[in-house]
Amino acid sequence: MTNAFAFDTKQFDTAQIDSLFFAPARAFAALSVDYTEKLVNAQIEATQAYADVNLAQLRRLTEVKDVEGLKGYFEGQQDVAKQLTERLKGDAEKAVALQQEFVQESQKLTEGSVKQAQESAEKATASATSKSGKEASAKGGK
Repeated sequence: MTNAFAFDTKQFDTAQIDSLFFAPARAFAALSVDYTEKLVNAQIEATQAYADVNLAQLRRLTEVKDVEGLKGYFEGQQDVAKQLTERLKGDAEKAVALQQEFVQESQKLTEGSVKQAQESAEKATASATSKSGKEASAKGGK
């Protein structure tokens, strides 16, 4: 009984397989992990900033003791809303910039992989053509 999975791996060029398939996959995975790390860090930073603002506002509210204090608190809410709006805008721009960077780097990886695959295919075609030409001339010479 033969084992369908028992094949000679020496017949494969593992360096070529690695360079065509595994190296680009590893590069894309590393890029994805880097992007995810940057995005998560940006989200953590934003969450911390929003929490700090909210806690500061709650502390200010607990310090209100009279009508004038309440009036001052509510007047300060406009400034807080403006700050939060600016922060939200900046955070959104940061997320968009991270996404654009990821897309550009992904395109570079893809272009490099396609170019390498084309070069390998051209080499394989040239090698196969020269082998078949030699075989044909060897058969014709006999």
